[in-house]
Amino acid sequence: MAEATQVMVPLLNPNEPEARLASLKVSEGRAVKIGDVLCTLETTKSTVDVAAERVGFVVGLRAVEGDLLRAGTRLCWLADKASWQPPAEAPTQFAASTLPAGLRITDLALALARQTGLDLAVLPVGGLVTEAVVRQALASIADRGGATRAGVFDPRAVVIYGGGGHGKSLIDFVRALGSYDLVGVIDDGLPAGSSVLGVPVLGGADVLPRQAERGIRTAVNAVGGIGDIMSRVRVFELIRQAGFSCPTLVHPTAFVEASAHLSPGAQVFPHAYVGSDVNLGFGVIVNTAAVVSHDCRLDDYANIAPGALLAGGVSVGQGALIGMGVTVNLGVTIGARARVGNSAVVKSDVPPSAIVHAGSVWPARGREPVAGEVK
Repeated sequence: MAEATQVMVPLLNPNEPEARLASLKVSEGRAVKIGDVLCTLETTKSTVDVAAERVGFVVGLRAVEGDLLRAGTRLCWLADKASWQPPAEAPTQFAASTLPAGLRITDLALALARQTGLDLAVLPVGGLVTEAVVRQALASIADRGGATRAGVFDPRAVVIYGGGGHGKSLIDFVRALGSYDLVGVIDDGLPAGSSVLGVPVLGGADVLPRQAERGIRTAVNAVGGIGDIMSRVRVFELIRQAGFSCPTLVHPTAFVEASAHLSPGAQVFPHAYVGSDVNLGFGVIVNTAAVVSHDCRLDDYANIAPGALLAGGVSVGQGALIGMGVTVNLGVTIGARARVGNSAVVKSDVPPSAIVHAGSVWPARGREPVAGEVK
């Protein structure tokens, strides 16, 4: 028998690179047999049990229930002995010796902090810091549009960050407004000199400072963040650091009531409706033909997909995703980072980070869900 075997997080859905750790069946040092369920993972479209493929002891387990785990990352090791130690990993800029005194943080949360450049000093000490805590810290320090640099400023010039499907939609969107001049597309995955719908690709994030020096200080975030909201948050941070602001965009065919409040970076797409006394937070997306009725509150980075219907008084938490054709009943609260699959009907509150399966009714008939339960 091999000394130890890695247990990796599987890819459950090609469109969702992360899965929620809905249930953890084992703990550090526990003995398991072949076929024992280690954990249950969930996306908006599937639920999968991850089982042990060999006998052994669980070693190196750092995730906790509620974490969003990226496919291809390690959940734990299965070792011959509970005392076995995993091999030392490559040192990082946040090696254990550099952690603030008293900080306890999971490996996944530490990796997220490293990827986003978060100062660990802003994290709470005492309790265990998970991915959710890091995301909350990132969101709390996200700039509301960013400050522009000194110098010549062209208020009509705008760049679009992201040349994928959402980016194409925003190119046509901005053209329809007629109030901006599209200078180019910023995309780390497209070659400079190519084009998207006739708009030249200027390069990746490294060209942002040069565009700012030219007097271009307005940028549109065209990364939708479906399945990975942190990719959208990271783009906002890149835009801010380069000295750009993010405009509020309302398509000419959308209707927004005069009493609604829209924060910088919000995007209201064609034929959408935003009702009376609605509050849209920073970077919110209200996509094509979605309805956000009176007195709704959508916190920063919430994403409302095409055709979704939100009744009056609905609250949508930070970074939550409401899928296509979803119906949310009057006064319901959708927790931060929750994901509601396409065509679901939501009749009661959804806890933070929970997943409502596509086409389902929440909660299931006959009983109310407990916190964190997925139907």
